Amino acid sequence: MLFFSIHLFNSSKRLVLVAALLLTLFSHLAVNAQTTAGKEAELVYVDPQGILRWKKSNLEASFFGVNYTVPFAYGYRSVKARGTDPEKAIDQDVYHLARLGFNAFRVHVWDTEISDSLGNLLENEHLRLFDYLVYKLKERNIKVLVTPIAFWGNGWPEKDEKTPGFSYKYGKQKALVEEAAFLAQENYLKQFLAHVNPYTKQTYEQDANIIAAEINNEPQHSGPKERTTEYVTRMVAAVRATGWKKPVFYNISESPKYADAIVKGAGVDGYSFQWYPTNLMANHSLQGNYLTHVDRYQIPFDTLAAFQNKALMVYEFDAADIAGSYMYPAMAKSFRAAGFQWATQFAYDPMATAYGNTEYQTHYLNLAFTPAKAISLLIAGKAFHQLPLRKNYGAYPSDSVFGAFRVSYRQDLSEMNTVQEFYYSNTTQTKPLDKSKLAHVAGVGSSPVVKYSGTGAYFLDKLEKGVWRLEVMPDAYFIRDPLGKASPNREVSRIQWQVQNMQVLLAELGGSFEIRAVNEGNTYSAKAKDGSFAVSPGAYILSKKKKTNWTGNKTYGNLRVNEFVAPQPYATGIYVTHDPLKEISSGQPYTISAQVVGVSAEAKVSLQVNNQAAVYKTISMQAVGAGRFTAVLPVDVLTPGQISYRILVQDGEKEATFPGNHAGNPWAWDANLSETYQSFVAAPNGHLELFNATHDRQLFVFPNLWKSDERQLLSSQQPGQLILRLTAKELPLEEQTMGLQHYIGDKLQGRVSELASFKKLVIRLKSTTGTAIPIKVNLISHQATGFSAQVSAGTAFQDIEIPLQTLQPDAFMLLPRPYPGFHPFWFTGKSSQAFNLKDVEKLQLYVVPTEQTAKGPRGFEIESIWLAK
Repeated sequence: MLFFSIHLFNSSKRLVLVAALLLTLFSHLAVNAQTTAGKEAELVYVDPQGILRWKKSNLEASFFGVNYTVPFAYGYRSVKARGTDPEKAIDQDVYHLARLGFNAFRVHVWDTEISDSLGNLLENEHLRLFDYLVYKLKERNIKVLVTPIAFWGNGWPEKDEKTPGFSYKYGKQKALVEEAAFLAQENYLKQFLAHVNPYTKQTYEQDANIIAAEINNEPQHSGPKERTTEYVTRMVAAVRATGWKKPVFYNISESPKYADAIVKGAGVDGYSFQWYPTNLMANHSLQGNYLTHVDRYQIPFDTLAAFQNKALMVYEFDAADIAGSYMYPAMAKSFRAAGFQWATQFAYDPMATAYGNTEYQTHYLNLAFTPAKAISLLIAGKAFHQLPLRKNYGAYPSDSVFGAFRVSYRQDLSEMNTVQEFYYSNTTQTKPLDKSKLAHVAGVGSSPVVKYSGTGAYFLDKLEKGVWRLEVMPDAYFIRDPLGKASPNREVSRIQWQVQNMQVLLAELGGSFEIRAVNEGNTYSAKAKDGSFAVSPGAYILSKKKKTNWTGNKTYGNLRVNEFVAPQPYATGIYVTHDPLKEISSGQPYTISAQVVGVSAEAKVSLQVNNQAAVYKTISMQAVGAGRFTAVLPVDVLTPGQISYRILVQDGEKEATFPGNHAGNPWAWDANLSETYQSFVAAPNGHLELFNATHDRQLFVFPNLWKSDERQLLSSQQPGQLILRLTAKELPLEEQTMGLQHYIGDKLQGRVSELASFKKLVIRLKSTTGTAIPIKVNLISHQATGFSAQVSAGTAFQDIEIPLQTLQPDAFMLLPRPYPGFHPFWFTGKSSQAFNLKDVEKLQLYVVPTEQTAKGPRGFEIESIWLAK
């Protein structure tokens, strides 16, 4: 500290001198403070080999987390529409992000809402909420990567509003080529990065919790390549002009044809990528095994010299349209093998609106509403941090086990098993490596450590010897296809707060231990017997002793002991979820299963069934756990023809009949019930239809033939029969094929006992190109092996028979086509399993790539495909 001893007397000159000296001193101190803050703010750097490292230790750094959008656009509007304070929503969701162990956050800032057409920053509610979010993430030590420019309008899934920003004026294409747009973006970047967050009192550069910047979101470059290089160079320069010394990334995967121009841009420290291996917007949940789509992340730019030795990040990824919980760790494994050090899923649903999955219906992730997927992402984060960079674990299915991690499509399971940590996304029989040394357990379902009757996620964390914290989320049930067409009025995941049974099997707790609630408003206390106890959603201390010091706001890690956040139900009424099989076998019993929610443990569920031979029965359905009820249909009902049935629910005074959700007594004289579930009962020697153009519409067609002259449904000569006509004016240059994929696992399921008796696959199709064309039909197993045969489609319809015994192992198309499109299109399975109809899940039909089929229009018409005995 510097001291002055100056006699001031009454001299104005001396006063001026003192003032000047003080000003110099404070300016010097301010510069030093800024320099110190700058050093502290740069937590990571990119070394000469392109590895992102911690400055303090020089160790490799890795970051894994999510995108999250509440401060902006529909995320903001939808939360407000639900009557929720956005700040409260952020508080709740950030707690769950911390609870899931994430250490990374990224979102493309909707510049169109916080800027004007000249790029001037607007200090408004959206920017304030973003700053608040950054502040709350910092409290949890979740690192932030800022992407200042989105280019997007703010509407999706609604119409865009008229916003003042330059992105609204220019749009994505013009913003990347027009000079006025360049100037607006340079102005905006400088003001955005110089902006002081009112909560942290720092600029984004000064805030050590913000580790890097990505210039913009998914630029789609066009025009002269020199202009692209200029754009990248100028935007990076605008960022650096603010004093930004942290790493700067630029997107390379969205414009692969401009990759050479992008890498010429000066000042970039790394490149950003995305991955949607199952593409986007199927408008329904994908069925079947999609681990083949995430077997590896292919980077096509590594031949570019200027691309070498740059850090790599994944700004967005998701296994879109998949409701299962087995994909995320496999994606993390492939990311690490490709050299990525940052990966953020898109996008985490706000708890306030996750009941309906309305924001981005093709994505669905929330701890409360999709507990299994959330635990799967927790496990993926652990894998991302622990797996060595650029280590390869082989090809599927051998890479289903990698290090301490395992994924299983058949069990719908992600799993991590180390000495101290044991996590699982679904019920597992795997034994922990050493139960006596466990410190953290999290899961859904049951395991050798926790037996649980509910469906929500739970967490067990060791606080000290003999003292554990338990957190239990409410039960969650998918009651409608969670990835179907969305609406704020369409509930897809039902939350239920109810008492469930839990047994904790930890030796240090023994069979008798205290359970005491610690979250606000929860007064529950009990004593376990044989490790078992009843539990409701909340936070609890489990301890051998009756009294512990673990109370109130005491922290462990970046969490507090008494924290607990969970949603209330959107609706509480009775609801039955059941999908009837199209066809089932005759002459043998068949089990019908349904999910029933909104009922008490005393509810009675029954099945009213009849066939076309005037056999009527009412059969009681039995509870088999987790909201599931089953009933066995006897043989005398299952005669060839058709069965019709309803599911009746009685819970005290409440009664409901499904399908249709009709309230009231179904036997009342004025009950007007006409809807039924229906299934065909096959004749003993009947064919098994795998595809029919008349009613099978959930197809993946490649390429995306959607125009009226590319995809048509035509009338057949047979009454009531339609024909699917597909025409490609030109086959894609890389893939050189066209075709379709259809999921058939559900069709085989109803007649599984007969499958061994089918001997032939029959296809009714023809060519539309005036000449015969070679077509392959491929049956794909759940082990990811294709079995194909090649046929010739002539110019007239014919029934082409293929003996099943002639099918040979073959590669198959990865449909829907992975995005970005530079990823592999064909997959060759490594399974040694022989062909078995019981294993088959998908059917593919495609034009065989040859020199003759590569040029000019190609097409075929198909009526149906079936199995014959």
